[in-house]
Amino acid sequence: MSICSLRGLNVRFCRQAYILAHVRTGVVPMPGRTKLRLSLCECNNQQTNNRRGYAINTAGVTTQIELTKLKPSILAAITPLRSSHNNLYQMVKKRTLEARTKLQRNKFPNNQACEEETKNRSSPCNDQSGSTLCSSPSSGPSAPRPKTSTMFSYKSSSSSSSSSNSTSSSSQCKPEFEKLKDPCPKPKPEVQDKTSAGLKGCIKNAELLQANDCNISKRKKVTCDKKPCEDDGADGSKKGAGGSRGSIMGDDEAKKKTRMLMALLAALGLGGLLLWLQTRRKQKDGESIDCGPTSGLPATVPATSAELPKHVPYLLIGGGTASFSAFRAIKSNDPRAKVLMITNEFRKPYMRPPLSKELWYSAEKGEVTKDYRFKQWTGAERSLFFEPEEFFVEPSKLMETVNGGIAVAHGFAVKKIDPAKHVATLTDGYEITYDECLIATGCSPKTIDVFNQAPPGVREKVMMYRSPDDFERLKRYADEKKSITIVGNGFTGSELACSLANYAKDKKVKIYQIFPESGNMSKVLPSYLSKWTTAKVETMGVCVMPETYVKEAQRDDSVLKLALSNGKSLLTDVVVVCVGCEPNTNIALTSGLEVDRNLGGFVVNAELEARRNLFVAGDASCFYDPLLGRRRVEHHDHSVVSGRLAGENMVGKKKAYTHQSMFWSDLGPEVGYEGIGLVDASLPTVAVFALPTPNPERRADNLSEAAVIEGGGSGGGTVTVNPETPDVKCDPSNADEYGRGVIFYMKDDKIVGILLWNLFNRIGLARTIINQNKKYDDLNEVAKLFEIHA
Repeated sequence: MSICSLRGLNVRFCRQAYILAHVRTGVVPMPGRTKLRLSLCECNNQQTNNRRGYAINTAGVTTQIELTKLKPSILAAITPLRSSHNNLYQMVKKRTLEARTKLQRNKFPNNQACEEETKNRSSPCNDQSGSTLCSSPSSGPSAPRPKTSTMFSYKSSSSSSSSSNSTSSSSQCKPEFEKLKDPCPKPKPEVQDKTSAGLKGCIKNAELLQANDCNISKRKKVTCDKKPCEDDGADGSKKGAGGSRGSIMGDDEAKKKTRMLMALLAALGLGGLLLWLQTRRKQKDGESIDCGPTSGLPATVPATSAELPKHVPYLLIGGGTASFSAFRAIKSNDPRAKVLMITNEFRKPYMRPPLSKELWYSAEKGEVTKDYRFKQWTGAERSLFFEPEEFFVEPSKLMETVNGGIAVAHGFAVKKIDPAKHVATLTDGYEITYDECLIATGCSPKTIDVFNQAPPGVREKVMMYRSPDDFERLKRYADEKKSITIVGNGFTGSELACSLANYAKDKKVKIYQIFPESGNMSKVLPSYLSKWTTAKVETMGVCVMPETYVKEAQRDDSVLKLALSNGKSLLTDVVVVCVGCEPNTNIALTSGLEVDRNLGGFVVNAELEARRNLFVAGDASCFYDPLLGRRRVEHHDHSVVSGRLAGENMVGKKKAYTHQSMFWSDLGPEVGYEGIGLVDASLPTVAVFALPTPNPERRADNLSEAAVIEGGGSGGGTVTVNPETPDVKCDPSNADEYGRGVIFYMKDDKIVGILLWNLFNRIGLARTIINQNKKYDDLNEVAKLFEIHA
């Protein structure tokens, strides 16, 4: 810190001490414009005998003045009247604030600049001793005019000493007072009468106690029409009349009040900081995107891995549907089986499909139930969880249970498996041996680079949708009437958009859906049906923006600003990314397990074995289908059946997996469909719908070979495949309502997939048709089996 900065701080501290002293009767006038510093000190030596006096700091030199040696007239002159003190205090307070602001802006200019400015100024009243009266122009007609202060001058014999020497010598308190005189002549008695009668003074804040080498402070001048010395003597003489009533505040009391003020300011600042931090924490808690445990749940259960058993007969890695289905199969074949489930989640096993469908239609205003109850399509009510909390055993008591059971270790993860030694190693190094092991780690939701590489402020507003915690957070946004943007057109994205639109239709919540494809479910549905479905979703209140993607995301206060590829910008409160998921195969490399390069997932045989006594089920398994080749399926039904089969093989059943899994989806209350087999929009399709018109026109799907639907009456008639017939495309704008129908997905002229549009309880028949693996000459006859007109 520079010398000028220290001197500037000294001026500010002296002025604050003066303001604190205003409660006393007698107050020493404080210089406002000069660098001459007047402070109060306590002289503690033999000469002064603890008497109080003035210490005048002029250019770094301290001069002590004993009050007892001053003449009575001088003592009266330096003690202002109580009547003028209030105005003087208000003036000093205002000037102090102005000086503080300007000093902060100028960052304490150096002494040379101050001296040059002082030399350039012309003073109307100078004497031979070098004292100068700096006149103060009026700040305005409305400003109050306090009584003028007396001006007097001191000379110091040690003006050439440094500031450090003056500080060290101040303890001696041996001042040299040479001369005291007024720089202006004494006024006439009639001037005193004018002053006592309330005449406004010409000086708003007279600058006092100026030495020969004083540095003029860079404060605003205040000028007046009168000469600067015209009324000073009269005012000073009048003030002297009341000098006997004045008293000087001691240095100890001034320091005490200063400390009290500083302590009060520090307390107020600390309180404001704590309040801001508490408010910020609450705001962040409301916008948290972590999918970990809630505030009421512990980090891990049990607290440490040391409480887990060292050896278990059955070890399940993963806490999803496939893992719990395997437990049920094990328990059915081994009633006293002791099963340990290790999962990085913090909830008991639950089913995921209702999170984007049924749970929203059953949700009510306010908080959801603890077990997330919802109504199924049959009308029955059930919980999202497979079993209640009481069903499970504590991990530390698992091996002591006589009848066995299942224990769930929450918050733990396995980093390595040794298939030869049957050892699973946790991330903290704890090892558990097993007899049979199942890997059912499932999938993790994908994200996109524009959000993954965004700043933390943007990522706070971006979430995935995978767990009940995500459901609660998204429901809270909907209840607060926040705008929600969904990125993705797949199962979860389309279902969630329709469910949110139906849930928030009375709350006036704006729902957006953005995806680069041409329509909803474009990877599953034929193009014409995908576009028709998109129009249906829009009628539900969703703002669908196909063939659009997010180019950039920025945080704008409490909302996100998305720059879209179509040149538009979108403001939204939260973004939900639903662009699929990828299998969790992190332990494959450390465990020596094979992962499919194209489909992902652990490669297993027909019995779902990756290695001996090590099985894989659910979304993470890549199995071989005898009819359709190697596959990896991400559906609830596959997780249930593959988990059950793996559990049976863990107890020695040795069954092969030949199941054709199914899926279902709901796009609002009016559209629902079920599918089985290879349901891929890239395959040729043949569709038969029950049209409501009495005489429907000829319609056909866009196939590699044209499939012409000929018919009359109330529905589609015969279906013939004629390569010579040109393609007839279905125009969604002219198409009737696709109320009920069946879509066949063809490969090598065989049915490899079937989608039932608004047809239910017929999935068993569709599985039988696919398993026959044969060519059908008349697909219309096959469609009649599904009773689409019933």
